[in-house]
Amino acid sequence: MRENLHKLIDELPDTDLPTAERVLEALRATADPVRQALDSAPEDDEPEADEEAAAVATAWEEHRRGEHLTTEELRRKLGLS
Repeated sequence: MRENLHKLIDELPDTDLPTAERVLEALRATADPVRQALDSAPEDDEPEADEEAAAVATAWEEHRRGEHLTTEELRRKLGLS
């Protein structure tokens, strides 16, 4: 089946590739139950507390100073790699 899909894509004119990409992206998105749950979750309408705003501002300042871990560093720190 994948081979047939690849063949169909290869046979599409270049002008149809953006449309094919959008269709395949939509199919992939609807196949992921976690993504579906996140996409359909209600928007957070709770106001941000002063403490939360301060914590976010501090985190961005730390990030700008380079005080953050890469994914690999975090994995090592957590013993995941």
